[in-house]
Amino acid sequence: MSKLFFKGRIETRQNHVLAGYNVNRDVKAGTAGAPISVIVNTEERKAEIEALLAEHTFIGNVVVDATQEENTSELDGLLNKPQTIRFEKTPNRNEPCLCGSGKKYKKCCA
Repeated sequence: MSKLFFKGRIETRQNHVLAGYNVNRDVKAGTAGAPISVIVNTEERKAEIEALLAEHTFIGNVVVDATQEENTSELDGLLNKPQTIRFEKTPNRNEPCLCGSGKKYKKCCA
């Protein structure tokens, strides 16, 4: 028998497998499952934020409170997602050099 053979009640094993924290959730910020919360100071600013939410199809709770500081960090994070930086691939040793000299890369700029 292998070491991985389960010796015990099957019901217990199944319950153990099903329990735990689900890290592969499909809930994203700005959806009905996880609405964003935004605090603004004036009604005019609330109208601007609601227009942005409607334009980008985000769901959020906008609260007007003049005593608190304006907090739109969750909305800013959704609107300004960081882009992946892509670098140009360096040529292989035997390919022509990028500088345009006509020599192989290994003889010129490597």
